[in-house]
Amino acid sequence: MWKPIFDRPFQARAFAAIEAVATALLAETEGRTGRGTARAPAAKAFLRGIPDPSLAGGTAGISILYAYLSQARTGFDDNEIALRFLTQAADAVSAVPMNRTLFGGFTGVAWSVAHLRTWLLDSDDDSTDPIDEILQKNLSGKSWRGFYNLVSGLIGFGIYAVEQLPRPRAIECLKQVIDRLDEIAERGPEGITWFTRPDMLPDTQREMHPKGHYDLGLAHGVPGVIAFLGRVCSLNVRGAAMLAKTQAKAQSLLEGAVPWLLAQKLTSRTSSVFPCFSGSGVCPTPSRVAWCYGDLGIAAALLTAAVCGSKAKWREEALRLARNVARRPASDSGVRDCGLCHGAAGVGHLFNRLFQGTGEPLFKEAALSWFQRTLRMRRASEGISGFFALEVGPDGRWRSTAKIGLLEGATGVALGLLAAATNVEPNWDRMMMLSVPPKRGPF
Repeated sequence: MWKPIFDRPFQARAFAAIEAVATALLAETEGRTGRGTARAPAAKAFLRGIPDPSLAGGTAGISILYAYLSQARTGFDDNEIALRFLTQAADAVSAVPMNRTLFGGFTGVAWSVAHLRTWLLDSDDDSTDPIDEILQKNLSGKSWRGFYNLVSGLIGFGIYAVEQLPRPRAIECLKQVIDRLDEIAERGPEGITWFTRPDMLPDTQREMHPKGHYDLGLAHGVPGVIAFLGRVCSLNVRGAAMLAKTQAKAQSLLEGAVPWLLAQKLTSRTSSVFPCFSGSGVCPTPSRVAWCYGDLGIAAALLTAAVCGSKAKWREEALRLARNVARRPASDSGVRDCGLCHGAAGVGHLFNRLFQGTGEPLFKEAALSWFQRTLRMRRASEGISGFFALEVGPDGRWRSTAKIGLLEGATGVALGLLAAATNVEPNWDRMMMLSVPPKRGPF
């Protein structure tokens, strides 16, 4: 059972921040810069003006926030507003050009629909059928040449398929994802892994790694595959018999991928255990503390795989890694802003998820510390309701920017705080491959 970790005074501060974000998001979507009200009547919430409908950065993600707010408070129009945001995002799929990815494309919008279907729509809603057809067609051929990762590749499509289970098309999509992962996997003395070709790298990474690399980030690399395979192996849904061969293949891949990942540890004593990248010509360097890259995301991936596969050794590796991060000074974390991806709220949420799954007080203490840091980082005149994101400007310097999104912006900060302040389990974080189930019994 999910439990709040804030005491009453901090819970009040957190809710004030959450409601301020909700107010600011409505103001932003109405094209206003002045005051708003968290209890804005739905008739006045026009919900217009956001060109980005995506799950990670736009209206699909905002719909998730309002839907979860509806579970935590009464007397507001949260469900109606959530539905309007979701409808706006779904309508945009056929109105604006979109890629197929989970985080930035139409698959993510479809994931939001699937995730919120039982809350906001009819159970027999079939509005995602066209997306299912497209993905099945894309995944049906062999010789996959696209990305394999969570943010923009196969794992993202698999996460969507899991959210759609037990629908027959979802089962077929999941089979195809595992088949494609199996076909492009590299098998060697250290185990099983997945390579990122140089032509798939951003310019800055390709300059550093002209031969390509093995990515060790949860968002873009092998740890995301491990977390996903663990999730697939644990599935027990109606129609699961149809997935028996797929789960067996996933288990085989997982048994090879975890040893490969553990073999990538840095050999010299540094602030982190794992680097961001490895491979021929790659100089491994310490990683930061974040969900997207670094030891904390890897710990979450290993624990997901351990829980799903009942692997005591993997679990101990995960917990040892997470404890190491919990004891690391914040000054060595590399955290600069607030968001879920690589900010203070994201670190707090990961530690909260680890605490809820294990009951270890150290993880609760770390979560509280990072959420306190999140609120201290608010700047009244910047970002969305004071929650800002940092990015490198054209002059090469860091600059503060306002982002509304779930992954890097204020929506995600509010969702992280909401999960820590209430007993509403944040199942929205399945999109981030954080599937460690809450611990049963007293903590």
